[in-house]
Amino acid sequence: MAYRITDDCLACGSCKDGCPVDAISEGDIYKIDPDTCIECGACADQCPAGAIVLD
Repeated sequence: MAYRITDDCLACGSCKDGCPVDAISEGDIYKIDPDTCIECGACADQCPAGAIVLD
């Protein structure tokens, strides 16, 4: 069960900077690669919009 980024994403980059395994890619709404995600929650802790949830 990996994390995913909802439509509430502000594309600020905070989550990408906090990801220890570089599982997040940029875009209008950032995306998390579920195969790379280690479910550490670092991205969710960094997200100011609360846009990252467990899938």
